[in-house]
Amino acid sequence: MARASIYLAMAVAAACANPARAVDSAFEPSLLRLAEVLGSLHYLRNLCGESGDSWRREMETFLDTENPDATRRAKLVASFNRGYRTFETVYSNCTPAAVESIRRYVKEGETLTREVATRYGN
Repeated sequence: MARASIYLAMAVAAACANPARAVDSAFEPSLLRLAEVLGSLHYLRNLCGESGDSWRREMETFLDTENPDATRRAKLVASFNRGYRTFETVYSNCTPAAVESIRRYVKEGETLTREVATRYGN
């Protein structure tokens, strides 16, 4: 699982490697979902034994690279927080279901980051 999360972190960084560009409004839901996935992983990975704030740092890198206006930034941050809080209300201990959620969110995050990278021409 650690290898998959490292891959996702690298994919987020690669997807954000280009300078900020005008956002295609049809693509905005994918970016918001990616922020939510990062928030979910931030909560779940810490719950299940990963210490630190690597997923929050990935979100910060994402925001720094996107350089959104204040309104868009607030939406992205709200999505990250929604992902975090959703699982915070469901899991207080690492369970097999939480581990499965991590696996699924890593996979979804990888898919979203490939989509972002393709869209932005990386």
